[in-house]
Amino acid sequence: MNVIVAITGASGAIYARQCLDILLGSSAVERIALVVSRHGEDVIKAEGITLPDDARIERYANDDMWSSVASGSAAWDAMIVVPASMGSVGRIASGVSQSLIERAADVMLKERRRLVLVVRETPYSLIHLRNMTTITEAGGIILPASPSFYIPADSIERLALSVSCRAVEMLGVNVAHPSWGDR
Repeated sequence: MNVIVAITGASGAIYARQCLDILLGSSAVERIALVVSRHGEDVIKAEGITLPDDARIERYANDDMWSSVASGSAAWDAMIVVPASMGSVGRIASGVSQSLIERAADVMLKERRRLVLVVRETPYSLIHLRNMTTITEAGGIILPASPSFYIPADSIERLALSVSCRAVEMLGVNVAHPSWGDR
């Protein structure tokens, strides 16, 4: 499986790092295209997150519209935008492809491939809700970054993991979830 991971400027870079770690831990994942927006880079730095380094990760500039990530004929199976800012959600919902992240998401929708957006905003405005509805109607999956509190957690890392596992699972990758008894 070949997966695109996009990181936008919403808070929650921990989710991006965890999703990358989970994908790298799966034998089903052969390649990962990583695209980070300019504001995504700022958030990663501000939140003190370090992304994994692995030979299976291919980095693409968010303005590289000539990359394979921008083409429907390329062999990318699924895409996750984690975290997904509401600005990115709005541009994806309206089909505006000013960046590689937006174009790749547009490709996933038009090719009927899996697109998961881990949205990080609260509260939602009516505009946010309508944009998320549009993406859902087009075949995308909206997954709010809402941790599962029924799983015993002794750290923010573990709470975030409940979201990251679900998000990667929505891509079609088998994931071992934290459970009641795990600590």
